[in-house]
Amino acid sequence: MEQRHFVLVHGACHGAWCWYKIQPLLEAAGHRVTVLDMAGAGVHRKAIQEVKSLEEYSEPLLKTMACVGPNEKVILVGHSFGGMSLALAMEKFPHNISASVFLTALAPDTHHHPSYVSEQDLALGKSLVRPGSLLVEELAKAEKFTEENYGSVKKVYVICGEDKTIPKHFQKWMIQNYGIQNVMEIEGADHMPMFSKPLQVLQCLLQVAHNFT
Repeated sequence: MEQRHFVLVHGACHGAWCWYKIQPLLEAAGHRVTVLDMAGAGVHRKAIQEVKSLEEYSEPLLKTMACVGPNEKVILVGHSFGGMSLALAMEKFPHNISASVFLTALAPDTHHHPSYVSEQDLALGKSLVRPGSLLVEELAKAEKFTEENYGSVKKVYVICGEDKTIPKHFQKWMIQNYGIQNVMEIEGADHMPMFSKPLQVLQCLLQVAHNFT
């Protein structure tokens, strides 16, 4: 299989470290992997209280995407709240992304403000609370993602059936809400499938690498 470049984006309250099982598996399969700490997360020096917008939070991803060559495409993988960072990168750099994988992640649409999906499940919002982590107030005022950019990038949603943080029914609602066509499911996976089902996550990502060039 031809080498692909995967960029892995963690969820709220986590960091690049959460991909420690997935990164070596992808690299052993011959792929290039970039793991990032979002602003105020992991070992990033900025405090989360200083982060006032999704764009500030996602700055490490946006800087990485800005360095992608004009003829290069990456596969983005976002977990949980990382789906919002993916959406922002897709909006700004649609031509440099061959596919985006939402791994039991928030998947916004183009008809509502970016806060819409997190506003639909109050329990979800409470379970992910960390100062500034969901940026709901800022996202409620943000511009909608567009069909021309965000909407043009191929999307894959990976359902994790035993997720108690983003329940399966809510994952399916987001898939239906936006109309995501490419859907996979990891049976028995909880909210942290990169820990509980790393080989199954690997197989999903390798399938994406094979199907989307």
